[in-house]
Formats: sequence, C-alpha cells, structure tokens
Amino acid sequence: MMPEHETRGQALRATLAFVALGATASIIYGLFSSGFGRVHPVPVGAPPLVRTDSPVAGGATAPAPAPAPAPAPVRGATVTASTAAARIAVVSHDFWLTYLPAGLDRADGGAIEPDQGAWARFAPKTGPGSTHGEYVEVRVEHGPVAADWLTYQRRISLRTPRDTTVRGRPALVGRYPGGGLMIVWLERMGTGAWIRVSESLSDELLRVAASVKAPVGD
Repeated sequence: MMPEHETRGQALRATLAFVALGATASIIYGLFSSGFGRVHPVPVGAPPLVRTDSPVAGGATAPAPAPAPAPAPVRGATVTASTAAARIAVVSHDFWLTYLPAGLDRADGGAIEPDQGAWARFAPKTGPGSTHGEYVEVRVEHGPVAADWLTYQRRISLRTPRDTTVRGRPALVGRYPGGGLMIVWLERMGTGAWIRVSESLSDELLRVAASVKAPVGD
C-alpha cells in the first residue's frame, strides 16, 4: 500500500497541472477572440495606407514619399521659347552667324564680285542703312587676298591692334579708322573674314565672332 504522504503529493501535482492547463486555454481563447493573427481583407480599389507621421530617430517625423519623376519629353513636342533654335543671320551660303545683339536685322549686303565673297550689315529697323546708331557689319573674302594669315591681316588697317583668337584661329582686334571696333581673322586658307561693330556694341564683338558658322573646314 502507498504511504499517505505520497498520495497527497500526487493529488497536489495533478491539481496544479489542471489549473495550468486551464490558464493556458483561457489565454489562447482570448488571443483568437481579439482577432490576433487574422488576415483582414482590403476592399477592392481602396488606396494603400501610408503613414507619414511614423517617428524616426531624434523624434523627427518621417517625410512623405517623394513624388514620381516627371515623364521624359516626347520627341516631336512643341518647342518652348526657352529651347527655341538659335537665330541665324546669313552673310553668304557658307558663312553665317548664330548670334546677333537684340533689335538688329539685316539692313544691307550682297555679293562681292566676281565670286570674291559677301558682306552684310545688320542695324535696327528704325534706321536701316544708317551709318549712325548700333550696327554689326560682316565681310567674308575668298581668293588671293586671303592666301594666308600674314597676307590677309595686312589688308586691314587697325588702330592699337592686339592679338586674340576666334574659335581657336589667330585674330587681330582693334579700332577701325572709320569708327567702331573690328576683329579680323583667317577662317581657312583662301578665306578671310572681319566683323565690325558700333562703339555701343563693343562688348558684343567677340560673342558675335564666336557664333560664326562656316561648315567647310570649320
């Protein structure tokens, strides 16, 4: 026969196990009844939930997501004023400018015969052909007169000339005896050019010269 104290010990352990089992069952029931672990369906078409106030380090607020980048421009779309093509000022079929000071338009010009080049004068519309006010004059010459740089620079008389460059080509800049500021250079062997501007456009001379386009040999 089992001693009485061992019988009482087994009964106590059985009671404690029963109590623990009941407590565990109660906890599991409470979790499932609260909805823990369930997947809640999202209605079709509902927007995603995005938190913009989630705390980050230092107590700051997390920024909202950045907007999507704008789509790339479509080829063939209308060109705005800021991206419009450069203005073209033609002197001859193989010599033109892509920059002129504002307010100037072709006022005079023509060919240098026989096939020796061309010239053009650009001035305000209010005074075409006038020798006063703002102007830009351009001349391109072909042939023996521009056989080389030494020959061509002797053709033009300048006061206080100084050396410079035009698009990498040696050039001279100075004051023209008849007025204005002039720059002279050899575009290539057999082709020379000069540009003269009024005193009021002296600061624009080098920019105008730098805009020259002469595709053959350029």
